[in-house]
Amino acid sequence: MTKANSGAAIAPLVIDSKNLSEAWARIFIHILDHPGTEIAPLVLSIGDLDQQEIIEEDAELRDALDTLLRKKNKTSIENVAFTIFPERYWKIASGDRTKLFNLYKNTFGRIQARDRKSNGRGLYFQRMMMYGRGPCSGNQLEWILSQFQRRKGVRRSMFQATVFDAESDHTSTALIGFPCLQHVSFEPTKAGLVMNAFYATQQIFDKAYGNYLGLVQLGKFMASEMGMPLARVNVMVGVAKFERITKSDPALEAVIKSSRSLIETGQNIRNQAA
Repeated sequence: MTKANSGAAIAPLVIDSKNLSEAWARIFIHILDHPGTEIAPLVLSIGDLDQQEIIEEDAELRDALDTLLRKKNKTSIENVAFTIFPERYWKIASGDRTKLFNLYKNTFGRIQARDRKSNGRGLYFQRMMMYGRGPCSGNQLEWILSQFQRRKGVRRSMFQATVFDAESDHTSTALIGFPCLQHVSFEPTKAGLVMNAFYATQQIFDKAYGNYLGLVQLGKFMASEMGMPLARVNVMVGVAKFERITKSDPALEAVIKSSRSLIETGQNIRNQAA
């Protein structure tokens, strides 16, 4: 874990992988193998996405983590990802983004009501497309896509969507679970779309894997609508925290085993390619 030492600047932990599961595993094992329960800051980059029709994951690790999340009464990976991008709605909409936006807008009230404790302040995708003010009736994603498609040479700083809203989120409440994701940006490049996400804090155990999955799904949606492949997703985290479970919990055994095996396999592949 990175720490300040004699006034020295804190160096980030940088993780670069093309496999979403391995990326999470390397963060998780780093926490286990070092003192403390925080990484500050964390920089994660998931690349080679333009070569992947299906997001590259490890089924064994994902199943082990999902099983543990259920055991601890935490939200599943898929449902965490849904807070960032409603992949199953996109499938229902059959590639029509207007249908996707309308479906989400029409069902958001029910989604929120099912878990008012967790969703009372909103959800990430809801903030991006139902911000409450701004062009396109607050649909920031539609604004980005419409401007990109309408004219050439548009300034790239336009392609960003915010989640944090100072009007409602600057609060003196001691603990607040939303929003940790602050904003996202989309950068068209010759290799394809590069998406960047910025977190003030992130929960490694119960949220990070689903966060990364949802971000890649959102990136693939935006890239598809912009007529290009998704090349890379970068995630910058101010403080990544390992909480809501102890590092010594025996229930982590299957997740640890799968994570170490996946990391070893990935390292062997990289060594052979070098």
